[in-house]
Amino acid sequence: MAGNSFGTLFKLTTFGESHGRALGGIIDGCPSGIALDLEAIQREMDRRKPGQSAIVTQRKEPDSVEFYSGIFEGKTTGTPIGFAIHNTNQKSKDYGHIKDSYRPSHADYVYDQKYGFRDYRGGGRSSARETACRVVAGAIAKQFLKDVSITAYVSSVGDLKLDKPYQELDFDQIEKNPVRTADADMAIKMEEYIKQIRKEGDTVGGIITCVIQNVPVGLGEPVFDKLHAELGKAMLSINAVKGFEYGSGFAGSEMKGSDHNDQFNQDGSTKTNFSGGIQGGISNGMDIYFNIAFKPVATLIQAYETIDKEGNKVKTQGKGRHDPCVVPRAVPIVEAMAALVLADFVLLNRTIKL
Repeated sequence: MAGNSFGTLFKLTTFGESHGRALGGIIDGCPSGIALDLEAIQREMDRRKPGQSAIVTQRKEPDSVEFYSGIFEGKTTGTPIGFAIHNTNQKSKDYGHIKDSYRPSHADYVYDQKYGFRDYRGGGRSSARETACRVVAGAIAKQFLKDVSITAYVSSVGDLKLDKPYQELDFDQIEKNPVRTADADMAIKMEEYIKQIRKEGDTVGGIITCVIQNVPVGLGEPVFDKLHAELGKAMLSINAVKGFEYGSGFAGSEMKGSDHNDQFNQDGSTKTNFSGGIQGGISNGMDIYFNIAFKPVATLIQAYETIDKEGNKVKTQGKGRHDPCVVPRAVPIVEAMAALVLADFVLLNRTIKL
């Protein structure tokens, strides 16, 4: 299986399956001398871990990260950082019923067709549990980036949407509610809606908005390695993501150029920011903001019809512990992937200047 690494200079390679002994990774290219706050890294893991509220999967995992290399006396050494997150609460028997059949809209069928074999326990390598490794690496990337601020929040659940631009929202509210949205009143509505969806044995999708502030001018390359292209790839690599738009996004297609152009101030900043902080594939110093659309989780706790390995129609029902809506736990994953992209481009810029 290829494609287990992300990044060019600041590179993350991950390993492990949802129901294996552990997940983990190697972070290569992290500069030396970075003082790491290990408690801050664990807090990021706690934001992503299962079982943290009544509206997420009730799998109980501490998601404690153990570091094995690349850190000495609290600082990075410049050598590969190896880490692991041990699985402690697998219930593989919950997946025995899909050993020989395929769940609709999962990776089951394509895994069998591509590899001729699959780990059906919790989805194996295709499980979103793999993203725990990304959060570890992203937490380290955040500490490397220092002054850059990366904030993600849930901006919609189903048809419940925040109707204010991010500048008018209260980011302090994000970690005060289980949905991780930036509006206290909407948080209550979204939470109740997700609970109702769960009672029905169904799932619902949503959108996460991410805002990156204090980005230096000049990150990104103007042809294939555009900053927004790499951010798009990063976000689309997250499980259940179906769409990515930055700046004015699809709404910009309905505007006239005379309205859409970002006019300059004398200091090089712009009066508007329809560009989303990126022009010509390169950061311009303005806020970078983008939306990521997540589909409803494919596992339904309902009876459904599917096919088995021989192509026969069979009836089965979803079992196990699953998120009725993935977006609350995906917020730290979005932030982590954004941090990995920016850290990589910061190092690339240093190389170019040398």
